[in-house]
Amino acid sequence: MKENVWNTYTDEDIEVMDALVQGYKYFLDNGKTERECVRQMISTARSCGYISMEDVIRTGHLLQPGSKVYAQTKGKAVMFIHVGLMPIEEGMNILGAHIDSPRLDIKQNPLYEDTELAYLDTHYYGGIKKYQWVTLPLALHGTIVKKDGSHVEINIGEDENDPVFGVTDLLVHLSGKQLEKKGAVVIEGEDLDILIGSRPMKDSEEKDKVKANVLRLLKEKYDIEEEDFISGEIEVVPAGKARDFGLDRSMVMAYGQDDRVCAYASLMALLSMEQVMRTSVAVFVDKEEIGSVGASSMGSRFFENTIAEVMNAMRRYSDISLRRALAKSKMLSSDVSAAYDPAYASVFEKRNTAYFGKGVVFNKYTGARGKSASNDAGAEYVARIRRVMDNSHVAFQMAEMGKVDAGGGNTIAWIPAAFDMDVIDCGVAVLSMHAPWEITSKADLYEAEKCYEAFLKTVDWV
Repeated sequence: MKENVWNTYTDEDIEVMDALVQGYKYFLDNGKTERECVRQMISTARSCGYISMEDVIRTGHLLQPGSKVYAQTKGKAVMFIHVGLMPIEEGMNILGAHIDSPRLDIKQNPLYEDTELAYLDTHYYGGIKKYQWVTLPLALHGTIVKKDGSHVEINIGEDENDPVFGVTDLLVHLSGKQLEKKGAVVIEGEDLDILIGSRPMKDSEEKDKVKANVLRLLKEKYDIEEEDFISGEIEVVPAGKARDFGLDRSMVMAYGQDDRVCAYASLMALLSMEQVMRTSVAVFVDKEEIGSVGASSMGSRFFENTIAEVMNAMRRYSDISLRRALAKSKMLSSDVSAAYDPAYASVFEKRNTAYFGKGVVFNKYTGARGKSASNDAGAEYVARIRRVMDNSHVAFQMAEMGKVDAGGGNTIAWIPAAFDMDVIDCGVAVLSMHAPWEITSKADLYEAEKCYEAFLKTVDWV
């Protein structure tokens, strides 16, 4: 087993790591939805000299080596491009992460009252253990677009003076039958409605007076009507800030670290590049947790179309040039991996699993059981990655997600691999993955950022 990287750190390493972690926790606290992440990322990138691709297209601006641009779609996916000194047709170095996380979503017609209690009806998003979402303080984040096109931003539950919300559970004294159920059905999906009010509106003519009072409050604060939920995207997420975890403060506990830990490290690595030889790209997408479908996902044409626009603004576009640039590119699918948990040792294979404090994790393949739905990186590419990491003194480990028959999952890696580019999964190990509160090692975040920097600087892929 490889050495724990904490044993190798100097005081300077610790100082740099601590600064990275502080920025990371701020990013998590202010980026609990895809839209919030995109806004943060664009703001940070603009402060580092990145300009909008929309402005480039509108003005006919010529992109040259050193140019820094970004493009976003639907407010929920964004990519950043730093044009390199080498011709783009010789390929790019690409980092790809997703910024969506498992959660509860508010339905289109959500508000109802039952026995003078007001609820919002939800639909869970992504792979969750439903029983983990009860009796937690929850917050509402999202956007409502009114018929006139105006946007209303919702954020309730994060400020210490805000109310919070939650899903109730049955008291243990009456839960005999409930506790006999399998974990998957202890809490049903339709029972994940959140309680939001119990106070009726005085002198109301409405039948449902508690619901009427909730609508009054929403009208006063946000100027929205009940029908405006139809065109809303409201996410229900754990309320509270990212926290240091453990007496030694070696870990971070927070919501949404899958996959915002890799997204943040990727962005920081790209923004640290003063000059690049190969054009460097970081793309952050939505909908990975539900199969990478939809217009803001990696499965859309957003990535390909943006590269085409960049090449056009460089006066280098042709279809064959685009195909060559993509095929000669190298990519890290920056996504998390399952950390070994001694409490659940039976589902892990110790020789091929990820451990806290051992550095960034490479997964040659993901998928399920017989490598189903996986991108299996070629041995040649893996060898080159090993060389880059060792030459850059980056701590890394090779792993799989659990025993072969235990389950599995995939990432975005197989989608860009369709362009014939080399892709390998590379990210941070996580404990309690997909739970409302996930845990990562600060050291692994630090090594991931170092890894992504080393990758972006690499020219010799032969």
